[in-house]
Amino acid sequence: MPDTTEGRAPIELETKKISTLLKEYAVPGIIAMTASSLYNMVDSIYIGHIQDVGALAISGIAVTFPIMNLGTAIGTLVGVGASTLVSMLLGHKVLPNVVTLNVVLGAIFSILLLCFLKPVLYFFGASDAIYPFARDYMVIILAGFIISHLYFGLNGMIRATGNPRLAMGLTLFTVISNAILDPIFIFGLGLGVKGAAIATVLCQAMSLTYSILYFSSGKNVIRFGKRIFGFSAKIARTSMGIGMGPFLMNTAACLVSMFINQQLRHYGGDLAIGAYGIINRVAFLFVMIIMGINQGMQPIASYNYGAGKGKRVKKVYWLSVFWASAVCVL
Repeated sequence: MPDTTEGRAPIELETKKISTLLKEYAVPGIIAMTASSLYNMVDSIYIGHIQDVGALAISGIAVTFPIMNLGTAIGTLVGVGASTLVSMLLGHKVLPNVVTLNVVLGAIFSILLLCFLKPVLYFFGASDAIYPFARDYMVIILAGFIISHLYFGLNGMIRATGNPRLAMGLTLFTVISNAILDPIFIFGLGLGVKGAAIATVLCQAMSLTYSILYFSSGKNVIRFGKRIFGFSAKIARTSMGIGMGPFLMNTAACLVSMFINQQLRHYGGDLAIGAYGIINRVAFLFVMIIMGINQGMQPIASYNYGAGKGKRVKKVYWLSVFWASAVCVL
């Protein structure tokens, strides 16, 4: 087996104690995913303090939550499977495939939604009062959606190749920089909701730039090589097949949020949608802890599956189930 960016990662994944490995990989994953959840909450906190329109602006952002879930679903369709394949194969062909699929799917998603944004937002629960805020936010987010897809996709690749701390560090960087830029763009430049969206895309673009440089370095075993873009139908089918489960789960979450928003608009009004959006973000904070555990176990399980060590795969699976269940009960 070839080595990874940290040199010792493949040997450790195959020989080190499972509980120790899960701790080393899951803790950075939990911190990164929790920080990612705070990322959205920071936007809401600042947007809620926009003078005179804060409550309606929060409701407008809440309406976009199902669309963001749908975008996440498409990202996991590629990212989860690709990360698994990298952990199993440590191959160069997976990385260019991830870039190509993320760019293509991200572009299709963005163009379609930008063309039909108004009916989509109204279908997802927007009213005449909150539509302008939802539109202003989503136009900029969708314009930078390829950046977001690539950022999350390459971040998963970094984690899968044995460097979870770097993946965590990049996520924390986007959160902290977003918290700094949000008030500058929202209040300082007077851009309101648009400012929050610009800050979000800009922070992700900075982390994406570093990720591209990371995989372009000759020091890494997994790197772009002569070209960044590449496509293999076999790898695409396999990775998307693995990612189909998370894709369907996130799509289901999108549908649930959409139906709730529709009913809240009818029975509770715009402020009820905003209140639900706040509650949803708080609940999502705990969901992200579970996702962090899941991300931590993924490279361990994938690598050992590829190495034919079934007992270690089962052990990390059940240990992850135990800790995820404990968090849910708590």
